[in-house]
Amino acid sequence: MCVDLRVEPVARLASGKDPGTVEISVVMPCLNEAETLGACIEKAQRALRESGIAGEVIVADNGSSDGSVEIAEQLGARVVKVEAKGYGNALGGGIAVAAGKYILMGDADDSYDFGHIPRFVEELRGGAELVMGNRFRGGILQDAMPPLHRYFGNPALSWLGRLFFRSQVGDFYCGIRAFRKEAYEKMGLRTTGMEFATEMVVKATLFQMKIAEVPTTLSPDGRSRPPHLRTWRDGWRTLRFFLLYSPRWLFLYPGLALMLLGGLLGLWLLPGTRVVGSVNFDVHTMLYAAVFVLLGFQAVAFAVFTKLFAITEGLLPPDPTLDRLFRYITLEVGLLVGALLIAGGLGTSIYAVGFWGARHFGNLDYSHTMRLLIPASLLLTLGAQTVFASFFLSVLGLRRR
Repeated sequence: MCVDLRVEPVARLASGKDPGTVEISVVMPCLNEAETLGACIEKAQRALRESGIAGEVIVADNGSSDGSVEIAEQLGARVVKVEAKGYGNALGGGIAVAAGKYILMGDADDSYDFGHIPRFVEELRGGAELVMGNRFRGGILQDAMPPLHRYFGNPALSWLGRLFFRSQVGDFYCGIRAFRKEAYEKMGLRTTGMEFATEMVVKATLFQMKIAEVPTTLSPDGRSRPPHLRTWRDGWRTLRFFLLYSPRWLFLYPGLALMLLGGLLGLWLLPGTRVVGSVNFDVHTMLYAAVFVLLGFQAVAFAVFTKLFAITEGLLPPDPTLDRLFRYITLEVGLLVGALLIAGGLGTSIYAVGFWGARHFGNLDYSHTMRLLIPASLLLTLGAQTVFASFFLSVLGLRRR
């Protein structure tokens, strides 16, 4: 869903230069940052001036009421008013009107060193599409990051990001980074809150963009008020985002594990009761094994549904492996597999009824009978699910075709 950013520029380029001559735009999201905004703007302007880089400073104001806008205007920064609330909305509004070929985003709390702008520009000039700052390589000053964030939260979530998306970024949360504007437009970022920065790294990785890292430092927050960041809430939002953007880890891998566990357990119990130590495993355990297989199959189907939907909607880039797979797995193939599974279930059910009839439809040995009925029910259910899933995949694939 597209969000109306409602940006309103209220100042011209501070440099007075034609927009076509601007190499980099420094975008600072702002919400009541009067204590530190001026220092950040001056540091960025000094870095641009001393390094001879043609640039501009843009303050994306998200509804400040403490004089931040007036400070930015007095220092010659471009001010963009963004009515839609949220960190991602503010940055998106500033980036939308940026004149530079490159964009550098950095928080306006005076915790990041805008004097490092030349490091980022050098990597961009060398061909990088996204340049991440890495605070763990550059240095974290005392009291600049809470111990929970420094030693657990940030390393753990960055590790998950590398695991889920095979990213090489060492510091997912670094608030200062730079990128080519054309690369940003290609990413098509959708999130409007704190996930905006995380989505940028994930999308750049998925689109196989050239990503570089440069060391940068983190200083203590220069504001007297508490930061906007909320440890547990924002940590959960990051984890949720990782899962939603990775159908493999959310659905596919757990589904395959359940199917494998259930299948092996069911085959182990199919011949008869198994005794391990003093514990007897019988058809009751076999029933749970069948449930594991069914849940696993549903999870795998959801993985395929989610991946296809996300690609169709532009949330994820096209997947060549999935495209090759769909050349062979068609609606007709799915219907055939489903029909075979249903036939197997019906055949096993008929055999079970015949077994019952041979005993004049009287009492049966419970353990033996359930070893027929559980596989029969499993095959019937899997067959029906395969048929339904095949039709649903065909519906999802209509737009792609």
